[in-house]
Amino acid sequence: METKNSPYSLGFRTLENEVLLDSLPVEGKIPEWISGTLVRNGPARFETAKANFRHWFDGLGMLHKFSFRNGKVSYANRYLQSRAYKKTLKTGKIHYREFATDPCRSLLGRVGSLFFTEFTDNANVNVTQIAQRFIAMTEAPMAVEFDINTLETTGVFDYGISSRCMSTAHPHYDVRQKSFVNYGLQFSRTCTYHFYQIPEDTQKRVITCSIPVKEPAYIHSFGMTEHFLILAEFPLVVNPIQIVLSGKPFIENFRWAPERGTRFWIIDKNDGKVLKVSETEAFFSFHHINAFERGREIFMDISGYPDASVMNQLYLDSVREVHKGEFAKTLFRRYRIPLNGNVANEEFRSREAIELPRIHYSRCNTQEYRWVYGVGVREKSQEDFYNQLVRLDVSSQEAQTWWEEGCYPGEPVFVPLPQSRSEGEGILLSIVLDSKRERSFLLILDARTLEEIGRAPVSHPIPFGFHGQFFGENE
Repeated sequence: METKNSPYSLGFRTLENEVLLDSLPVEGKIPEWISGTLVRNGPARFETAKANFRHWFDGLGMLHKFSFRNGKVSYANRYLQSRAYKKTLKTGKIHYREFATDPCRSLLGRVGSLFFTEFTDNANVNVTQIAQRFIAMTEAPMAVEFDINTLETTGVFDYGISSRCMSTAHPHYDVRQKSFVNYGLQFSRTCTYHFYQIPEDTQKRVITCSIPVKEPAYIHSFGMTEHFLILAEFPLVVNPIQIVLSGKPFIENFRWAPERGTRFWIIDKNDGKVLKVSETEAFFSFHHINAFERGREIFMDISGYPDASVMNQLYLDSVREVHKGEFAKTLFRRYRIPLNGNVANEEFRSREAIELPRIHYSRCNTQEYRWVYGVGVREKSQEDFYNQLVRLDVSSQEAQTWWEEGCYPGEPVFVPLPQSRSEGEGILLSIVLDSKRERSFLLILDARTLEEIGRAPVSHPIPFGFHGQFFGENE
C-alpha cells in the first residue's frame, strides 16, 4: 500500500550542502541591539550508502549558526566531524550504537557497547559553553568541541576524568556555587545515578551525589532550585542485562512500567544527600522547565506526556508519513512537592501543548517566574507535527500562539534585551520550515506579544533540530 508523505517530511530529509552566507535577505527588520550568534544543533543525515538510521534522534549531527551585527544576519552550517560521522561516510555503514539504531554485532561487541567503548559520539542534541570552550552534547559520555567562528570540529571535550556515564544534554548553571551541574547514569550490574559539578572556568567533573539503582529510568533532563536538585524518575525503565543480551537498539530495551508511578528524588546541593523521595502518578517527560522554592515546598514545572508512546511516533518511517492519529500531546504540568511529605501533588496542566520549552533563564532559573515559551500543535490540526509557537503565562494559565499555514517552527530561543529590567523583555529566535516554499527561515518575534519583527530566509530546508543557544558577543 502506497503511503503519503507528510507536508513536514522535508524536515526529516538529509541536508547535503554545507554553506557560508555572509548576508541573508531580511523581511521586516533585525533589531540593531542584537549582537552575537545563535548556534543550533540537530540531526541532518538520516541514511548512509548502505544503511538507514531508524529514528529522528539518530541522524548525524549538524551545527547551524546565525550571526547578528548592526541589523544584519549571516548563516553557516557544518556537520560535526565526529568519529561516527567520519567512519560512516568513509565506509557507508553505521558503526556506533545510536538511540534506536544498532549495527549488527556479536555478543562481545554488545557487552563493549554497554560500557561505552563503542558508543556514539554523535553529539546532535544541544550546545553550551564551558571553560570558554564551545561544545556539542548528546546523552553519550563524549562531548564534541567546536570553533564558534568556523563551526570546525576541534576534538573531543576532555572532562579531565574518564567517564562511562550516560549524561543529559541539559546542564544547569548554579549561580550560587558558580558551577555547571549535570546528571549521569552509570551502567553496571548495579547501576548508579550520579550528579556532578564542573566548577566555573574548569572542565573537570566532580561527582557530588550517587544513587544506586537496579533498574534505571530513561532521564533526559532534571530540575534545580536554589538549594535542591530534582531527579524525576519516570517509569520507563530497563534491566541493564537486557541491553547486552537482547540484541535490540538501546531505547527498545526499556519498558513502560506505570505501576511504579513517577518518583521525584530531592537532593541537597550542599552535601549531596538525598533529602526525600516523593511519588505521583505515572507520566513521562523529556524536558524540565523550571523549579523554585516557596517556604517548605518545591514547585516543579515540566513538559509532560501521559506515557512514553511519543518515542514510537518519532521513528522516521512513522514521522515522515501523514499521521493516522493524534500526535502525542505534552502539556505544562506544575507539581507541588512538600519537603515534609511523600506525595507530590499536581497543581495544574496547560490547555495548550508545549514542548522544547524555554524561559528567561538568566533571570528566572530557580526563581518564581511567569513566562514559558515552546512549540505546540494547533488545536484544529492535532494530526500535524509541531506547527505553532506558544507563550504560556503560568500565573493565569493563558496562552498566546504564533502560527502560519504550512510552517513548522523549532524551539524558540529567548534573547533578553540588554539591561532588561523585567522578565520577558527581549525576542524569540526560531528556525521555521516553510513546507510550501521548501525552505526554512529564521523567525524573530517580540517575546512579549509574539508579534513578528522580521524573518531571514535561507535557500534550503533545514532539518528539524533539537536545541540551541544564543551566545552574546560580550559573554
